[in-house]
Amino acid sequence: MEEADRNGPFQEISREDDAGAAFVLQSKGEWWHAGFHLTTAIVGPTILTLPYAFRGLGWEMGLVCLTVMGVVTFYSYYLMSLVLDHCEKDGRRHIRFRELAADVLGSGWMFYFVIFIQTAINTGISIGAILLAGECLKIMYSELSPDGSLKLYHFIAIVTAIMMLLSQFPTFHSLRHINLGSLFLALGYTFLVVGACINAGTSKNAPPRDYSLEKSESSRLFSAFTSISIIAAIFGNGILPEIQATLAPPATGKMVKGLIMCYTVIFLTFYSAAVSGYWVFGNKSNANILKSLMPDEGPSLAPVWLLGLAIIFVLLQLFAIGLVYSQVAYEIMEKKSADVNEGIFSKRNLIPRIILRSLYVIFCGFIAAMLPFFGDISAVVGAIGFIPLDFVLPMLLYNMTFKPTKSSFAYWINNSIIVVFTCVGLLGTFSSVRKLVLDAKEFELFSDDVVD
Repeated sequence: MEEADRNGPFQEISREDDAGAAFVLQSKGEWWHAGFHLTTAIVGPTILTLPYAFRGLGWEMGLVCLTVMGVVTFYSYYLMSLVLDHCEKDGRRHIRFRELAADVLGSGWMFYFVIFIQTAINTGISIGAILLAGECLKIMYSELSPDGSLKLYHFIAIVTAIMMLLSQFPTFHSLRHINLGSLFLALGYTFLVVGACINAGTSKNAPPRDYSLEKSESSRLFSAFTSISIIAAIFGNGILPEIQATLAPPATGKMVKGLIMCYTVIFLTFYSAAVSGYWVFGNKSNANILKSLMPDEGPSLAPVWLLGLAIIFVLLQLFAIGLVYSQVAYEIMEKKSADVNEGIFSKRNLIPRIILRSLYVIFCGFIAAMLPFFGDISAVVGAIGFIPLDFVLPMLLYNMTFKPTKSSFAYWINNSIIVVFTCVGLLGTFSSVRKLVLDAKEFELFSDDVVD
């Protein structure tokens, strides 16, 4: 690489004046802290969308896709951790995805590509977290006051106000205790929902089960790729380098332990939620399985106290998820707005932090209220964002860093994953955007219901 390129805008090794690195991405954590962050980034209420994803695939393909996505993402994140470890040993520790990609691939445009995709992912998830939290509040409100006048956007405004306060945690590392709580909340509501599904499926009010797919071959194809995009979004995180950045140096080998912790939780939660929900509701599964358990007409299909507790757990975890996925946006803003020579809580840095972070959360809350398309947003984010960052780039970065021979297993498996998931991403983008456009035609802005 040319010396000029080494000093280009995408090469961010020198961080003496980098407040985003010094403040937001402080490197103080242990491997289990990274495990907490990673689990919060992946194991969230989107797992309650898995039965909905299965309805576009059926039993066999649903389980196959869930397993393949799990294996590929673990392998992908493992490769990325190896690349990060290699760069650190070479004296080039990277704490941002964009600087890693630009350095390894030697391309200025890759820096901007990654930052664009990451921004889309993080903003999309922040919007989705606020939207789903607002829906949780609305569900509880509707149970307590069926004839109440408050609408979904009122609850989204409440969630937005709370998120504005929580957004003032100054560093990613400062979220470690919140994310430990998030891990237990995920386990809690998953097993509560599984118990509710088993109760619903064995009760006298059990809904009729139909696992058939759509009749039209084209509709089945579009639904299948939309479902694959949703599953990709559920497994994706797109911020592994930033999570590894929170580890105290040397970070070598620590992320693998965090990955094992995270995927243990994934195994316990993903399969149980997907199988139990789809078993009960089949092709009538809602984008939020809680809504299937609490239908608009007729009695709840599980004890109200159980569902209420699950909703509270979901609501609390959504705040943690919103915080985690906002960190890249905050790091980008504070890289330019904060002064590393002043204290992190100095007036010079505190006031801009409060203003900029609040404006970001308000923007996300406004979009969530205006376009409440949770299932569709998950599919679009998965196809456009997570597939390139989590299924394509890690393989490419590994190949460029370690240069496996063309006769090696790693070379062929990595390139096969790149080709397959590039195609899946393109088809998934088309099908998920198509569904979003179709749903947008049927619902008004600031709708009172979250669109499937």
